[in-house]
Amino acid sequence: MRVLIVDDEAPARGRLRRMVEELPNCEVVGEADNGRDALLACLDLLPNVILLDIRMPDMDGIEAARHIAEIDDGPAVVFTTAYDHYAIDAFDAHAVGYLLKPVRRERLEKALSFASRLGRAELAEVRRTTERYVPRTNVCVRRGSELRLIPIDEVLFFHADQKYVTVRHTGGEDLLDEPLKDLAEEFAAHFIRIHRSTLIALRFLERMDRTDDGQYEIRLRGFDAPLPVSRRHVTGVKSCLKRGQIGSDTGRANLSRRR
Repeated sequence: MRVLIVDDEAPARGRLRRMVEELPNCEVVGEADNGRDALLACLDLLPNVILLDIRMPDMDGIEAARHIAEIDDGPAVVFTTAYDHYAIDAFDAHAVGYLLKPVRRERLEKALSFASRLGRAELAEVRRTTERYVPRTNVCVRRGSELRLIPIDEVLFFHADQKYVTVRHTGGEDLLDEPLKDLAEEFAAHFIRIHRSTLIALRFLERMDRTDDGQYEIRLRGFDAPLPVSRRHVTGVKSCLKRGQIGSDTGRANLSRRR
């Protein structure tokens, strides 16, 4: 069994390494100290199981696991955590493997024996039901055989078209295999729906115009084409503009009539 150890604390990684190497038919193929490096290590080292800490800077373990779940034939995940009982209840409810710190050898051996690959839906439910819910800092997209992380701060908008969602970002656009409804719920603090098929980032919102035929459209900084606003969402966009609920670097957003 090829095991990858991920923890932001070197002593914790060392202790796990020693215990894993004492187990029959197990080898440690690598270590990482954050979620981003864990994803890269999974693609490069091809572990069977990843022992994944939860509380890590930049990208926590649950977010990293959601991205790892996108890997074809990816590793099984076992969380190592000192989390409180709210998270433990969530793990138990959704059959997610975990080890409480300090990790004991017998528990580790059992967890590795029963480790299973986690699905995106299971991990999303764990995140929703933990007390300390934090939205992802990235979305994960496929480019051929590669996986790429797109920082949420760089996303201009999401647009749904049948099965897939297009994510338009400062580096271009990609397809995302996630429902727009789930994205709207997760990123509600920083995105707003302007149409049943379109979700925009408030930080890139410049203005909303009313056209000569009475329709509404918005302009985003860094994107040339206007995006239509459905009548049912006009009030919500106006409310955001009046409250100034946009990023501080967007300039002055306003509502105007197009000449």
